Amino acid sequence: MRIDAHQHFWSYNSYEYSWMTDNMADLKRDYLPDDLLPLLHQTGFGGCISVQARQTLEETAWLLELANSHSFIRGVVGWVKLCSPELPGQLLRFSRQSKLVGVRHVVHDEPDEQFMLRPEFRRAIGQLRAFKLTYDLLLFPRHLPVAAQLVAEFPEQKFVLDHIAKPAIRDGQISPWREDLQRLAELPNVWCKLSGLVTEAKWLRWRPEDFCRYLDIVVEAFGANRVMIGSDWPVCTLSGGYAATMGVVTRYIQNFSHREREAILGGNCTRFYGLK
Repeated sequence: MRIDAHQHFWSYNSYEYSWMTDNMADLKRDYLPDDLLPLLHQTGFGGCISVQARQTLEETAWLLELANSHSFIRGVVGWVKLCSPELPGQLLRFSRQSKLVGVRHVVHDEPDEQFMLRPEFRRAIGQLRAFKLTYDLLLFPRHLPVAAQLVAEFPEQKFVLDHIAKPAIRDGQISPWREDLQRLAELPNVWCKLSGLVTEAKWLRWRPEDFCRYLDIVVEAFGANRVMIGSDWPVCTLSGGYAATMGVVTRYIQNFSHREREAILGGNCTRFYGLK
């Protein structure tokens, strides 16, 4: 099955989605499973991984309800209070539902660039493996060296880098993102999502070839067996439609081997998240 490894659902309100600025007006409405399913079908994808968009336990519970009601939602990457003493109880509660496959924290919004090295955060990461949960790294390029320290400390924990760490594609910037990404990729327990690319380019004015240098660097660093396609829908719609967004990667890999294409389009996601 081909799987979109990264997308979001929400029922919009201005308070909980205050990160949506004035130039994101098109996002300020509900985006629900019935909106995504036709897009998956049109592009030949059969499932998705739904990722948290707000940092509340209520959203994690809601996403799991959606997943239990819609079989094409193959897994949920939720949010829990990682730095709270209540974490073990929250992990126990949510991990009883098989579709919780991982957790994520919006690290790139934390004022402290060393946030991932705080003792309480590291203690939390150390608890995830016992619940068979992965961790999604949501970062800016400047966080990559810290991420490498964290990932190295937990060699048995599975991590995946979201949105290739959001390099400045619109400016054509490569370094030091490339070098820091390569050092992170040397650690075998971290994977990478080929997602979030179009919103780092010039909105609605990008060309598919704008992404080739970045994709070359990522695939060379991680290999075809540790990368997976993701749309970042509906955020991607700020810069391109669903089919065009997914087409960036599907066109890029068209000359890869059949085995590599199938891995990137679904097999790697299935293996990483342990999907049934």
